[in-house]
Amino acid sequence: MNKDDLVKEISKKTKLSQKSVSGILNSTIGIIQKTVTKGKRVTLVGFGTFEPRKRAARTGRNPQTGVTIKIPPKKVPVFSAGKKFKDMVQK
Repeated sequence: MNKDDLVKEISKKTKLSQKSVSGILNSTIGIIQKTVTKGKRVTLVGFGTFEPRKRAARTGRNPQTGVTIKIPPKKVPVFSAGKKFKDMVQK
């Protein structure tokens, strides 16, 4: 399922126009991205948590040449599924 499919499904269930649903979904995604970018977490109970995590510096290897390279530390966004969501997927 892609974003357009999701908009259509939400539109059917809520009886809102696809344009309205698309705006709401884009706003929701934007707010989550902005919040995580600021270093905060977003928790949707029953669904999961979006948060930034620090990845430590490490050494890697260039697969083409085999040369060892230094990979700098960075922050990455992470999603952790909530218990209810995990349980639903298990069924």
